[in-house]
Amino acid sequence: MRTAFFHDERSFWHGGGNYALTLPVGGFVQPGGGLPESPETKRRLVNLLRVSGLMAEIDAGSAPEATRADLALVHPVSYLDAFKAASDAGGGELGLRTPFGPGGYELAALSAGLAKAAVFAVLEGRAQNAYALARPPGHHCLPDWPNGFCLLNNIAVAIRAAQAAGLVRRVAVVDWDVHHGNGTEAIFLDDHEVLTISLHQEWNYPLDTGGAEVRGAGGANLNVPLPPGCGEASYLEAWDRIVAPALARHAPELIVVACGYDASAMDPLGRMLMGAEGFRALTLRAMAAAEALCGGRLAMTHEGGYSEVHVPFCGHAVLEALSGSRVAAPDPLARTIAARQPGARWVAQVSGYLAELAADFGL
Repeated sequence: MRTAFFHDERSFWHGGGNYALTLPVGGFVQPGGGLPESPETKRRLVNLLRVSGLMAEIDAGSAPEATRADLALVHPVSYLDAFKAASDAGGGELGLRTPFGPGGYELAALSAGLAKAAVFAVLEGRAQNAYALARPPGHHCLPDWPNGFCLLNNIAVAIRAAQAAGLVRRVAVVDWDVHHGNGTEAIFLDDHEVLTISLHQEWNYPLDTGGAEVRGAGGANLNVPLPPGCGEASYLEAWDRIVAPALARHAPELIVVACGYDASAMDPLGRMLMGAEGFRALTLRAMAAAEALCGGRLAMTHEGGYSEVHVPFCGHAVLEALSGSRVAAPDPLARTIAARQPGARWVAQVSGYLAELAADFGL
């Protein structure tokens, strides 16, 4: 099998906390709805893969939890101890918008384990590329402070475990979640062997991170803050002008994509205009870069995306591209999203901005 796909029903059982959208309930905030990071976006993707028949064409399975030793490569023992104690006591919240219930520690370790399995499957030659349907997500989690629905940094744990095992040294992480990958940036900011690139909606979340001036050691961090209202043309130009040459300059042995779908035009937490075909096109570019630079070694981990209807079709398009399958599940919102794409004048304005940013990055 060319594409490995790691998922586990247990990860969909993660939950806890009393929120209304992203606001803690209390005062004038009426209970209802819960956090938008629900299991249904991911469960519906699994269901769509089964119903379409694509699941039969990929190597699907689960994976063990990341070990405490794996987690300690990224997160301080003091944080892991506090997380485990609260989890064993019935749950709680240690950071910002990161509630968890009983067994939350084990479920977060499972999510990190799925990401680790995807990275190891590619590096050990058991798959050409791999996708981890990781939940809870991870890219906002700093070493000792969880936030933005993220309790452990799944990608960082996977990369550090692979480096510790001697499987890889130079890695590039491309994050196209609509929110800035602040946790991944913080972990690798001064590590010149791990390049981190984040394409995100400017000043969405977190409000105080994601600026293009944050470069890290030797320029090993690139932030590409995009103005709200960017559509597929701008995302693809950002890849071609900035991401592709930055990857070539770094010469990684592995590319990891933090694959969020909250840049979808239908997402409640973003203001971008991507559709399933846009995510397919980004995936094909990531595959081409991996083929040119590191023998095709590409791993993807699921991050954000909060439209229960649209995320499954975006994810299906990504897995169609990864696997090269002809099994299709056409995006039922494609015409609506195509009609919402920004006009030529806005695209040209963003293009000029991207050209200036690329020049500032020396690309």
